[in-house]
Amino acid sequence: MAFLDIHPLAPGHTVVIPKSHAENILELDENSVAPLFLTVRKMVGALKQSLAPEGFTIGINHGRTAGIDHLHIHIMPRWLDDGGGSIHSVVNNPPKESLDSIKVKILKEI
Repeated sequence: MAFLDIHPLAPGHTVVIPKSHAENILELDENSVAPLFLTVRKMVGALKQSLAPEGFTIGINHGRTAGIDHLHIHIMPRWLDDGGGSIHSVVNNPPKESLDSIKVKILKEI
């Protein structure tokens, strides 16, 4: 399902949610992942055609620390000089350990 955000940060700011509740992407039923992201793709196409933005920022807030306890994906149409930043402007907490050390930890879980 998709709907316009009640507190839009840009014209056409859209929220996409799965049909069944999940707190986060890890709890989403595996069969629901593809339909969720196909809906994101469909909405990006509709927003591009209808509003002609120059780009998009698409993001998921995952978990209470990131802002909310139910899975949803934000699609924010972007225009030059719209005052926004890249996804890299959301957090500024560089790692204190090496990238190799972090990579090893991640690969152990895959």
